[in-house]
Amino acid sequence: MIDRVQTAVALRNEKGYNCAQAVLAAYADLFGLDEATALKIAEGFGTGMGGMGETCGAVTAAYMLIGLMNATGAPDKAVRADTYKKVREFAAAFAERHKTTVCRELKGEDGRPAVPCPACIRTAAELFEEMLRHKNQSND
Repeated sequence: MIDRVQTAVALRNEKGYNCAQAVLAAYADLFGLDEATALKIAEGFGTGMGGMGETCGAVTAAYMLIGLMNATGAPDKAVRADTYKKVREFAAAFAERHKTTVCRELKGEDGRPAVPCPACIRTAAELFEEMLRHKNQSND
């Protein structure tokens, strides 16, 4: 079995991809995306949305994955509401562990990361894994 959490961390630490790329690419194949496409899609979301320090890239990649896991692609308001709910639950769980989902806050005030990027990637991947397990258990 693939350890996707470790894969995500390695994509950042060993290959140099940003946090968003690392998380999205680690799970892309589960949703019919090849790694190269996932890396392209997620590139602009790194360092808090294109380097702006806003929402953490690992978190935004998890939001994308939640959409891939939950949405149907149709303009179904009930499914959309459920997807939004799952995104909010994910954000709350991430913030519970790290106090925020905002990249510049995660990086800390003095330039030293309050929460290093690999820890954010690990948390985002672990939380998404939990969501996947729950969804798979519901489908069994």
